[in-house]
Amino acid sequence: MAKVELKKPIVEEISAVIQDAQSVVLVDHRGLTVEQDTELRKQLREAGITYKVYKNTMMNFAFKGTDFESLTPYLEGPSALAVSKEDATAPARVLCKFAKTANALEVKGGVVEGTLYDAKGIEDVSKIPSREELLSRLLGSMQSPVANLARVLNQMAHPHVKQHLPLKRHLLKLQPRKHRQKHKVKCRDLHTEQRYNYY
Repeated sequence: MAKVELKKPIVEEISAVIQDAQSVVLVDHRGLTVEQDTELRKQLREAGITYKVYKNTMMNFAFKGTDFESLTPYLEGPSALAVSKEDATAPARVLCKFAKTANALEVKGGVVEGTLYDAKGIEDVSKIPSREELLSRLLGSMQSPVANLARVLNQMAHPHVKQHLPLKRHLLKLQPRKHRQKHKVKCRDLHTEQRYNYY
């Protein structure tokens, strides 16, 4: 069987892996221990990232005519491929974080949403929060206004609450002295109840 025929299935596999990918990042994995490599693969898998080691010639063939052809200059030395089809920043984020504790892992470069980045650029991309983090921050920023609105609506539904007490006290002053004590006690009880319910 000709060598070209042997290579074809591998090239097709790589083409399938990068098809519709949001990002592809190349790394040099030389020097990683077995434990480090196992842990890296685990973290990438949990993040929904496909991680494969291929020969540069195979990737070169698969990249041709795609958005990832610009990665060809980075195909030198041993190369591993990290691909995400969901979260464009996930490969950069996981790989760069892991590289801080595993110096043997070298990020070469990558393509994120059609844009080519060198190692420094991928590091910058890695600092972009994940979609989950952004949603969490958005929900957190929305909680305060919602809580304030809830308090306003509650006050509107209970017009006898605290904000009307000053007016009631003013009205008491206009009443004859002999009627004030009874109303003062009632007003004081209402104020105590208000403090109990809302504080």
